[in-house]
Amino acid sequence: MKLNRVHHVAIICSDYEKSKTFYMSILGLKMLREVYREERQSYKLDLEVSGLYQIELFSFPNPPERPSFPEAAGLRHLAFEVDNIEEWKEYLISNSIDVESVRIDPYTDKKFMFFSDPDGLPIELYEL
Repeated sequence: MKLNRVHHVAIICSDYEKSKTFYMSILGLKMLREVYREERQSYKLDLEVSGLYQIELFSFPNPPERPSFPEAAGLRHLAFEVDNIEEWKEYLISNSIDVESVRIDPYTDKKFMFFSDPDGLPIELYEL
C-alpha cells in the first residue's frame, strides 16, 4: 500500500473573481470546471497545473482568516516548479505582483522565491 501522488490542493479565497483572475490570468492555470453550489453559496473552480495536478479554488461567504506566513504552523506554502525563475520574477513584477528576492537553496543550490496570492497565501517558485 502506498500514496501515489498529490491529487489536489484546496484553497479558500475571500474574493472569488480576484483569485480566479490571479490563478488563471497571472499564473496561467487552465480551468477544468466551475460550479456554483447554491446550498453553500460557494463557487468551486477546478484548475489544471500542466496536466498533472489540480487546484480547487473555493469561495465561501465570510471565511475566517488564518495565518498564512511561511513560518506559521500548518501548511507552509504552495510551491510550483519552473524552468526560469528570473523570467517569472520579471513577469510577476510586470503584473504588479510583489515578489521576494531570489534565493539559493543551500542544500540543492537551486533558485527559489516567494510571492503571495490575493489572500496572502505564500507561493513559492522553485527552479529545477
